[in-house]
Amino acid sequence: MLTVKILGSGCANCKKLEAVAREAATSAGLEAEIVKVTDMKAMLAYDLLSTPGLVINDKLVCSGRIPTQAEVRQWMAA
Repeated sequence: MLTVKILGSGCANCKKLEAVAREAATSAGLEAEIVKVTDMKAMLAYDLLSTPGLVINDKLVCSGRIPTQAEVRQWMAA
């Protein structure tokens, strides 16, 4: 199972990123645990420069923007 973390304060972009990640996992037929990380110290552990951030299996794959579903599916499959 994939572990997907959404790094951010809970703003609109963070919620949008969570929705994109959930849809990408579902459409790819992957089981993913989605975790929201709002603690600043926990976010900084991932070298996050700007929010929202997307972490898949403890690797920061995207920050500061909302990726497309296709991008997220590609990262999940890697």
